[in-house]
Amino acid sequence: MKNPVYINSIASISPLGTTREEIWNNYKTNQHFIEQHDFSGSEAFAASLTSKQKAEVESLRNSESRFKGLDNSVSYSIFSARAAFKEAGWEKADSIGINIGSSRGATQLFEKHHKEFIEKGKVGVLASPSTTLGNISSWVAQDLRTTGPDISHSVTCSTGLHAVLNGVVWLQSGFADKFVVGGSEAALTPFTIAQMKAMKIYANKDLKYPCQALNMEKEHNSMVLGEAAGVACISKNPKNSIAKITGVGYATEELKHSVSISANGTCFQKSMKMAIGDLAMSEIDAVVMHAPGTIKGDEAEINAIKAIFGNELPALTSNKWKIGHTFGASGILSMELAILMLQHDEFISVPFSAISKAPKKLDNILVNAVGFGGNAVSILISKN
Repeated sequence: MKNPVYINSIASISPLGTTREEIWNNYKTNQHFIEQHDFSGSEAFAASLTSKQKAEVESLRNSESRFKGLDNSVSYSIFSARAAFKEAGWEKADSIGINIGSSRGATQLFEKHHKEFIEKGKVGVLASPSTTLGNISSWVAQDLRTTGPDISHSVTCSTGLHAVLNGVVWLQSGFADKFVVGGSEAALTPFTIAQMKAMKIYANKDLKYPCQALNMEKEHNSMVLGEAAGVACISKNPKNSIAKITGVGYATEELKHSVSISANGTCFQKSMKMAIGDLAMSEIDAVVMHAPGTIKGDEAEINAIKAIFGNELPALTSNKWKIGHTFGASGILSMELAILMLQHDEFISVPFSAISKAPKKLDNILVNAVGFGGNAVSILISKN
């Protein structure tokens, strides 16, 4: 990238918390937020919002009558977007673009309406409009009263970073000056959990750390699902920015089946090389990995990193051992972790992983995400 794009703010709601201070303090502990939950009679690990956070979201939903029928994926986005918008100091009258996506969308409402249809043969009048994917970004646009382009998309687990990629392209093209980007996921539902279990990738061992992301010695898959939303305000204006985007990369690789990834993470190699650009490999201090906690997923990404960095690997970390895989929101939460590490000049490691040591400095951090379909996105975050 010839010209950086500036991150003016970032906000999230996840099991880690909602305020910057709370989130950072929770990152600095070896505590995780994964617990056993009951999903219609079936026990499974998951990382859910706290009762306090759920009460705050419910308060938002009750604040206006039009919010009462919204899915949690939409409510979480509005909650985070308001915080990010306020921190950025942007005016509602500004022409601002919005791109917020989700992997699964309105899972709770969809399952609710489908159950009603199976039982009664009919659904409520709002069943269709309340479950469309466009709900997330369009409701945020309505709430913030923005007038710019309003985009929703689903690129499975790389959805959040694809939103960042889209926002950067809009800004670099000159068609927009400001963009709100992010991802949201509220998929802790019986049907979604059942889908993950059916793929044989879900954690089923009652360990100290149920999700073993970046434990390269694990003998079983250990993916765990979490819920969250994350939103960033990005622009071409460096004033009061908290970090900057200095590179973006993307790639798609040929699949053997719908959820495969090559053993050497070909799509990761291409996306990371593109994001790094002309910068020397030695200038990349850390990588916040996608690392879902599956054997093949973690190995493919590690192999890709080794292929492009050689013997001098940057420091490697992931947050999924703490909060599970938040699907479409995961890339934004990884980006938030990178920003926090840059701001505090402190590396957050994975307590049970011996794959890397803390870096000598933190100036440039690469953030990775990949989703079903063999698509990868890498974003290079740098200190101002």
